[in-house]
Amino acid sequence: MQDFTEQLAAIRARLHEASGYLRIAELEQRQPQLETEASRPDLWDDQDKARAVTSELASVNEDLELFGRLSTDVEDVETLHEMAREEDDASLEGEIGEAAAALESHLDELEMRSLFTGEFDERDAVCQIKSGEGGTDAQDWAEMLMRMYNRWADRRGFSIEITAVSEGTEAGLSSVEFILKGRHAYGLMQAEHGVHRLVRISPFNNEGKRQTAFSAVQVAPFFEEVSAEIEIDEKELRIDTYRSSGAGGQHVNVTDSAVRITHLPTGLVTSCQNERSQHQNKDRAMTMMAAKLLNLERQKREDEIAGITGEQQNVGFGSQIRSYVMQPYQMVKDLRSEHETAQVESVLGGEVEPFMEAWLRWTRAQAEAE
Repeated sequence: MQDFTEQLAAIRARLHEASGYLRIAELEQRQPQLETEASRPDLWDDQDKARAVTSELASVNEDLELFGRLSTDVEDVETLHEMAREEDDASLEGEIGEAAAALESHLDELEMRSLFTGEFDERDAVCQIKSGEGGTDAQDWAEMLMRMYNRWADRRGFSIEITAVSEGTEAGLSSVEFILKGRHAYGLMQAEHGVHRLVRISPFNNEGKRQTAFSAVQVAPFFEEVSAEIEIDEKELRIDTYRSSGAGGQHVNVTDSAVRITHLPTGLVTSCQNERSQHQNKDRAMTMMAAKLLNLERQKREDEIAGITGEQQNVGFGSQIRSYVMQPYQMVKDLRSEHETAQVESVLGGEVEPFMEAWLRWTRAQAEAE
């Protein structure tokens, strides 16, 4: 009979660590408080507060239920192992081994939660992809990045609300702005902020030459209630209305109601074209602008030179955070964490989370080294 004692002891230790970074004791105290608040008949008199309460309660319930299931599973396999050892029943080795491996896999996934230490990591994210140097290839690259994030979001159970699209002159996208919705959306997506470089044989080059293209991804945490946290002087805004240049369909309304807002002091721009009226588009664009401005102010306060918002100064050579090389060899490499893989097609197909996790681990290591 195989002895799984050390393996199960390590699993038990990891579960104990999980109770710490999930703040289980704190959540157990917080849960009944939130349930009381959520049951108040006047809760929805203040919709912003109601959303905050119900969202926090859902997150607390999710974490407690997950930890409870893992605790039960650990106890079950420990009991099974003890019984098998007492009876010297080798027939249970396979079942115990599979259960232990499954628990280790679940704990691997759960430990990523410990990397989310930022104040806004649990929030949704305001994102923009803009084509840079590379002409038509860069615009095609921007569309490829949008498709990559769509596929990743689908796999993770996140949703994407596209708020504005500007199509490329010949192909692809000049820019696209969207809100990524899901728990820890910002915590994960902030890893993508920066310039992405693509090297491939260009489908737009008749001579079949290798082409380098660049696109920038900008990310900020999203706040539905952000208007209460920052004041915007409308005298500092330029508000333009225009007809949507997108393809229509489910994403945008091709009408004259699209709105673009430029914050003149910072140069920040937000757009929205998918709501039913100009007024709704303006409100949505203002909310997104406020989110970007709040994030910019936060970065100024923290004096972070490599901030996560603001305009990319150069979307071209020497500015990239990650390279995607399809020719003359296959390689995706993040230049910060140095995480890399030869599976380029898999990454472009949505397998981008290993790069996000590697960036989070690298960021934590950098902070601990300071």
